[in-house]
Amino acid sequence: MIKELAKKYMENLDFPLDEQSELLDTIDVLLKTDDFLEILKRYEAVDFDFLSMIQDVKTLAESKELCVYTVHMSLLVCMLPKMHERYISNNIDEKIFYDMARDLRYKLEECRLVHNKCGTFVASWYKRIFELNIFALGRLQFEINQINFDCEVDGVSIPNGTKVLSVHIPRTGTKLDHDLVIDSYKRAVEFFGDEFADKVIFMCSSWLLYPWMRSVLNDNANLAKFYDDYTIVSSGEYKDYTEIWRLFDCCYNGNPDDLPSDTSLRREYIARIKRQEPIGYGVGVFVLNK
Repeated sequence: MIKELAKKYMENLDFPLDEQSELLDTIDVLLKTDDFLEILKRYEAVDFDFLSMIQDVKTLAESKELCVYTVHMSLLVCMLPKMHERYISNNIDEKIFYDMARDLRYKLEECRLVHNKCGTFVASWYKRIFELNIFALGRLQFEINQINFDCEVDGVSIPNGTKVLSVHIPRTGTKLDHDLVIDSYKRAVEFFGDEFADKVIFMCSSWLLYPWMRSVLNDNANLAKFYDDYTIVSSGEYKDYTEIWRLFDCCYNGNPDDLPSDTSLRREYIARIKRQEPIGYGVGVFVLNK
């Protein structure tokens, strides 16, 4: 039954057929072990420990000489039926469940591009998703959070500890169309409205908000419009170029000439790396009246 349900959800989420086959073969192997069944069963508990689940299934993968990325995705897929049940029991729209679960497919594609493996190399990211803390509302994903510093945006004082909506940008393989972004903000206000009084504060931490980024973007570009939604309240730099996989869909081997240069933004990043200048991230905030 576990394998059949996993297959059903992968089909509903449009997993590529070859990826489905590889994951189902892996699930076959895992289901022959009591350890995997015990790990999977933990998700039925209210106080389940997601991080211990992915750590223990990693240990199991290594003992069976299986790809850890594939085993992590196999576990997540097998957890989907219970996650679906939790959405239903919390009266959350089924479309939101499938939009959120589709993030698995995005990570599957990402793993194939970056590491040429079936699975996910960022399994810990799913902790808050399977805890039902992050929700996909249109093009973007959101979760309730707290800001951990004082700032002022558009004349509004935002003290440390203020409740905010953190914004996450899934890698869907599609453009960050700004009309869809605005629609997502509106959906988030409606979905989380009871958590806020008269204003909703959105906060996003992303490489897309690194201040240098704005200087190389055309004003009419979707990325520029997304950037301009926010007031940048802090920023930082990475110690190396490890994070460039987010833009280039590959790991950095130390030679910038080996990076794909098929877009203007990628070419700007390559030039920056050749100048040995840092890359980084920005934290942006904006306030939306209800």
